[in-house]
Amino acid sequence: MPKHVLKLFALSMVMFAAAACGGGSAVKEQSAADPAATLANTKKADKMNEALMLGAAAQQAPMENGYLIGSEDLLEIEAYNVEELKKTVRVNSHGDIALPLVGVINVKGLTTSEIEAFITKKLDRYVEETVVTVFVKEYKSQRISVIGAVKQPQVFAVTGQRYLLDMLMMAGGLDAGAGSICYIIRPMLASTSSNKSETIVVDLDELILRGNLSLNFPVFSGDIVNVPRGAIFFVDGEVKTPGVYTMKGKTSLIQAITMSQGIGENASLGDVRILRDNGKGERDTITVDYGGIRNGDKPDVMIAENDIIIVPKSGAKAFFNGFVRTIRGAVSVGGASIGF
Repeated sequence: MPKHVLKLFALSMVMFAAAACGGGSAVKEQSAADPAATLANTKKADKMNEALMLGAAAQQAPMENGYLIGSEDLLEIEAYNVEELKKTVRVNSHGDIALPLVGVINVKGLTTSEIEAFITKKLDRYVEETVVTVFVKEYKSQRISVIGAVKQPQVFAVTGQRYLLDMLMMAGGLDAGAGSICYIIRPMLASTSSNKSETIVVDLDELILRGNLSLNFPVFSGDIVNVPRGAIFFVDGEVKTPGVYTMKGKTSLIQAITMSQGIGENASLGDVRILRDNGKGERDTITVDYGGIRNGDKPDVMIAENDIIIVPKSGAKAFFNGFVRTIRGAVSVGGASIGF
């Protein structure tokens, strides 16, 4: 597993441990000093959980829609006018299946529709017209973690395609300490050339309260869904310890980079980007000369809650193309993956 994934996973586990011990001192102090704020947070959590149940119900879809085939899944395959192709086959550990007339094909990471189209094309040389049907008879259990400010944080064993709302519901909904965002940490796929994990940051207000179901992303085996408590920010790119950090009072850019153990050897200091929520489900991009700030030539920049700080790699043209992808209410940072 790449270092980036291990670092993010370790950070997430630390945040989870802190949550299990009471959610952090900052939350406790607020509860004791400001009961009105605690009541307001509880009411918001209740409102979001009610909307969460309605949203999950509205998003009901056939389990196979969009499901990505994986090792150990059991498939039923039929083809009209091709009797010998009627088979029940299990995907092996490499993601392969073997079929008469078709041969060995790798189906890992494909949907049933994509497999149907591929087999149909292979059969063109044998039959003039056929209809191929692929059905998932048995799903392999997948392990997806939900941690942070949810009522029942744990690792869930699920079958079939699941979505973000499904996992939040399975975790019992949000608790009163939940912030306004959550993020999905996705390890790299073995089939991709990327050597980094991906982090998808989702605006929970946009998804749950405003009902923007385009943010109800599919989740896959190995994903970690984290609903953080309190004010946080993200640091990614060419820093030594990319990840999620808790704001400690007023936090500047230099302090944020320091918390991520400093910049990497190949960092481009003059083109650091801060992606900042503008309150409209979108993010404004702030370009910062970190080198100038560090040398004292330019003033430091204060970090806002939920900021995403990206330090690009020096000499890499179009670094931000593909590394950062945005849609209304969500930002994806890191290696390319399916589902965003």
